[in-house]
Amino acid sequence: MSGLQRDPSDYKTHLLKASGALRQAIRTAEHSGMTSGLAPGLVQGNVVILPADWAGDFLTYCQNNPVSCPLIAVSDVGNPALSGLGRDIDIRHDLPEYNVFRHGELVETTTDIGALWQDDMVAFVLGCSFSFEDALQQAGLSVRNIDMGVNVSMYRSNIPTVPGGRFHGDMVVSMRPFRAADAIRAVQVTTRLPKAHGAPVHLGDPSLIGIADLATPDFGDAIELRDGELPVFWACGVTPQVAVRNAKPPICITHVPGKMLITDLLNAELSIL
Repeated sequence: MSGLQRDPSDYKTHLLKASGALRQAIRTAEHSGMTSGLAPGLVQGNVVILPADWAGDFLTYCQNNPVSCPLIAVSDVGNPALSGLGRDIDIRHDLPEYNVFRHGELVETTTDIGALWQDDMVAFVLGCSFSFEDALQQAGLSVRNIDMGVNVSMYRSNIPTVPGGRFHGDMVVSMRPFRAADAIRAVQVTTRLPKAHGAPVHLGDPSLIGIADLATPDFGDAIELRDGELPVFWACGVTPQVAVRNAKPPICITHVPGKMLITDLLNAELSIL
């Protein structure tokens, strides 16, 4: 039975116990690594945290770019809780690692942002490709980065996004290799999850989207491309970090690529079917 068809009753109870334990491990810094392949069946989220006077522009940016920035939650101003995603979530403590940007420059990574939290901050949570990785596996497809136990490969592309206020920039894409028949199946599976980036934005020659060398990703780890395989590219939730560098807000806090928020939502709840 696929991950998109499971009965959410006992299955969700089991998953919530697992997600609660994992968030606790993250909160206490017992786990600060990547979350790809962890908490299968549950939605993971990219995170962007901004002062309220920048939040309107960023919301517009997300609305203008729903493939790169599929919005699944926005916090109230100054409230670190996101009860719609999980009753005990506290965005100040529940990511394995955070990037801290000041005026567009990455100045710090940290495992906790309690000391950086401001009363005017707004947290945005965006859907993540790790959700569709679970669906791909449930469909019988091998996901190379999970098989290798490494982070997914992510690249800056030349695909423009639509500006939103002060936010603008090109799309970041993630790549997973498949043989042609499996690539077609991957398109079918991920199309059903638009809140997790949906269908790929490009297949094949990476130079057509401005990627010179697959062996040197801009974020994450290099993934082996084997004979007979196509590189398949999806929009990536690291895209906002490029837009943040361009917009230069006084402070912005994001997830470290590959280290996501674990929610209590089922991936099935993101499916359009």
